[in-house]
Amino acid sequence: MVVLHLAWFDGNLVLWGESPREAAGAQAPAHRGRNQVEKTAVASYPFGAAPEVLEAALRDAGVVVEAKKAARRGAMAWLPMQGSVPIASSPLVAEAPQAQGEIALAPWRVEAIALTPEQAVDLLCRCGERPTLAPGVLVGRDVAFWAQALRLAAALVARQQYLPGVESRDSGYRACWEPVFAGPDAERVAALAKTMPAVSRALGAADAPAAPASEAVRQFLGATVDHLVRSAASGRAVEPSLPRRGRPRKKPAFDSVHDQWLYALRSADGLLEGDEAELAQLAEQVREWRRPLSVSVATPFRLCFRLEEPRSGVEIETRRAREPGDAWRVRFLLQASDDPSLLVPAEDAWAARGRAAAVLRRAGYSAQEHLLSSLGQAAGICPRIEAALKTQRPAGYELDTTGAHEFLTQRSLLLEQAGFGVLLPAWWTRTGTKLRLNLRANVKSPKMQGGGGLSLDEVVHVDWEVALGDERLSPEELEALARLKAPLVQVRGQWVQVNAAEIQAALEFWRKKGAETLTARQVVQMALGATDAVAGIPLAGIEADGWMGDVLRQLDGRAEIGEVPVPQGFVGTLRPYQARGYAWLAFLRQWGLGACLADDMGLGKTIQALALFQRDWESNGKRPVLLICPTSVVSNWQKEAERFTPGLPVMVHHGLERKRGEDFVAEAQRHALVVSSYALLHRDIEHLQKVPWLGIILDEAQNIKNPETKQARAARSLATDYRVALTGTPVENNVGDLWSLMEFLNPGFLGSQAGFKREFFIPIQTNRDPEVAARLRRLTGPFILRRLKTDKSIIADLPEKQEMKVFCTLTKEQASLYAAVVKDAESALEGAEGIQRKGVVLATLSKLKQVCNHPAQFLGDRSAIPGRSGKLARLAEMLDEALEVGDRALVFTQFAEMGGILKRHLEETFGREALFLHGAVPKAQRDRMVERFQGDGGPPLFILSLKAGGTGLNLTRANHVFHFDRWWNPAVENQATDRAFRIGQTRNVQVHKFLCAGTLEEKIDEMIERKKEVAEKVVGTGEGWLTEFSNRQLKELFALRAEAIGE
Repeated sequence: MVVLHLAWFDGNLVLWGESPREAAGAQAPAHRGRNQVEKTAVASYPFGAAPEVLEAALRDAGVVVEAKKAARRGAMAWLPMQGSVPIASSPLVAEAPQAQGEIALAPWRVEAIALTPEQAVDLLCRCGERPTLAPGVLVGRDVAFWAQALRLAAALVARQQYLPGVESRDSGYRACWEPVFAGPDAERVAALAKTMPAVSRALGAADAPAAPASEAVRQFLGATVDHLVRSAASGRAVEPSLPRRGRPRKKPAFDSVHDQWLYALRSADGLLEGDEAELAQLAEQVREWRRPLSVSVATPFRLCFRLEEPRSGVEIETRRAREPGDAWRVRFLLQASDDPSLLVPAEDAWAARGRAAAVLRRAGYSAQEHLLSSLGQAAGICPRIEAALKTQRPAGYELDTTGAHEFLTQRSLLLEQAGFGVLLPAWWTRTGTKLRLNLRANVKSPKMQGGGGLSLDEVVHVDWEVALGDERLSPEELEALARLKAPLVQVRGQWVQVNAAEIQAALEFWRKKGAETLTARQVVQMALGATDAVAGIPLAGIEADGWMGDVLRQLDGRAEIGEVPVPQGFVGTLRPYQARGYAWLAFLRQWGLGACLADDMGLGKTIQALALFQRDWESNGKRPVLLICPTSVVSNWQKEAERFTPGLPVMVHHGLERKRGEDFVAEAQRHALVVSSYALLHRDIEHLQKVPWLGIILDEAQNIKNPETKQARAARSLATDYRVALTGTPVENNVGDLWSLMEFLNPGFLGSQAGFKREFFIPIQTNRDPEVAARLRRLTGPFILRRLKTDKSIIADLPEKQEMKVFCTLTKEQASLYAAVVKDAESALEGAEGIQRKGVVLATLSKLKQVCNHPAQFLGDRSAIPGRSGKLARLAEMLDEALEVGDRALVFTQFAEMGGILKRHLEETFGREALFLHGAVPKAQRDRMVERFQGDGGPPLFILSLKAGGTGLNLTRANHVFHFDRWWNPAVENQATDRAFRIGQTRNVQVHKFLCAGTLEEKIDEMIERKKEVAEKVVGTGEGWLTEFSNRQLKELFALRAEAIGE
């Protein structure tokens, strides 16, 4: 296990890491003072990861950082210690020391890798805010911080907030691109610096790092912006022609140092060569060129422009021109950097008297000089400012309506990007006036024929209207508006932006399509926002009557979806919220719209889907539904279908003996539900595509979050009447995953992947734009239903304790080991009697349970963990869902060895500490574990051996209890469950009992279920009752069924 760290040191982002290591005897060096430590006196950090370890960990995660020897370096890490013991950054590296004493920083020697800007950007893009980069490769908080800083650098580049410069280094001069931190960007940098973890600048030379966080952030942003801009511009660099083979490349010749500078700005290293005096003069010229901007950024006030509207404007009704003197005006102001509400008119600044003079009096600040200098800079952006500068004391300038519109739509944006303040009227937004020309549609539904049979392919009649804001316009009014040729007009006292092209487009659209016919599906897409403009004119709304109106109101939540009768063949009772979910699925399925049921784990997504399948089978022509799920839950679906829909023909398409070709097609069409796995989805796609599926269901739909995977492409390629996705993760939190999910459910609804990235992903993920996020929610909301266990409408429907069985499959390795154990047992039982026979039976039971748990437990060889146990894979999937929503869980096992395997695997998978209580843990440490788990911010996972943790503990912070392996005594299991389900528990508790299908685990469970009312008396306190079975009965009990093996 490795924890990755990144720190800014000596002009580079430097990678170092921690890994678990025996720290006994590690002593802090004696030193003469906090900032005076001799290099030879500093000890190596006991948890420091060697560069080779870091490179190997990154390779495992798909990141290649081949550090040359020159990039490897030693560094001084100032890290916390208590007494003489170092404190690791995570309990996964080492537990916190129990030593007494003050916590202080001390220097430790670490081995690190200085990353190039290209390597740093690649690593940060891959890490993002993930807690783990790969199993066993954990990401420190400092890495997440630098990933956030990278997003800011990318935003600066995207908005072109950078200028060319020349920097002087020990090695000479270098052409560079430097970010400009003006206005809001300076505030963002300052806010980011305040959140910097201390470890992000923990590296230094002999002395403790003295550079403030703000300086480190600015240096990182400077290096990263330079790299990003240079990378984009390098393709446009004019390289000298390639030399003939065997001849050295000649350096390009330049007519002037300025030409060399321009070339170097686009070259890979940016180095400038030549006469040092000439290069120094170039650097001074560039600094002088940029001086006005540098001065304006550092001053206590900034120049601000306020657009003031005239007393009256152009009215549509009167169609009169603006009266002379009623002009728009741009007023010049000085705005305080530390208090944007403090505004000083330029007139007062020029006069320098009264209250304004007192406000502007700051040490070393000349308001008049700054005002004149800033206006000179702004004049390059806005020519009208240049004209105003010809007056003696410029305070503003007047505009006509056309000029005001240009200022609103163009000049104001450029001025703001350049760092000037801009104040616009309240009726103006980033997209224009709040009131704009728009289209509205009135939809008339055709009458139902025979009371049913409708679909979204029905043709509906649409009448179009044109409006300004909420005011509908007649064709005559629209033509009059076009004659005005004014970009801004007033409608009942409110300013409205009018685009001549939009008016002309509206007139032409009205003449051609005042009324038209569309499909109901097109209307739905327009109503939900998938189409935001028609013929280039914004679409403001759709009104519909009849069944079309009902559909639209039910989709956007204005009307409730009616109850849907539970099908006759469904055995069981749907809780009220499940009945609502089932009705919602049926509603979207009726109209051929894809649905994502994203209920919290344990709320019964499976049962709601099964009710839908049963309804389809009873009413829709006996066509099959394909369900794709992870291999680990194939058996679970089969068992749940047997329980709730026993009359539903279910086919499991899995395993080596599965049908193929025409045999598969014929067999599939004889069943209502075909269950297969993601592993086979793309492998058997040719066979799957030949079946006329009624529906396609994806369970654990997060498996297709990457649209480029073979699984995702295969899922989208299948033809079907409807599609459903089931997931327990909060899909709305993962913007990048939404496109792939919606492209499967409702192809084309969110446009192309590139368009989605441009329109939604970048504004939301990078710019944190709340308006775009709200629009995306409006678009996708009708197709995603997510209820949480904590919702008030759900809590009342749930029992205090839910118990459920989780059926898992064996891997091929597990099946092979299982068969070998059974063969040995059969041989040993022949001729064995009495105590010897009981010993063989009990030993075999223990071995088979260990095999079902994990081969590494049975073999006892500390071999690799991932990918070898179906049960462990399912546990990780379920815990992932639980941790995603902030739940906590207890995991019980009979075996201390398995507890150790669980701890190691779960910590490496989730990057979170998992407590482990077993019989060898002292009482004091046990009490600390309980206290940490129960406390705020404590570890969310607690693994307990059944004997050590089954009684006497109060662990009410857990709302999930997992019985990883079974103790065949309900009383003992219930005692363990009661660690969470007891007095003080404020939430519903879900109990998950794991079983390997087709093995002795399932068979023993079936026996106990048949005699549940007397189970405790039958099975006693252990498994001794199984020794009374005959050899024939034991052979049947041990035998492995075909459904046990996954693929």
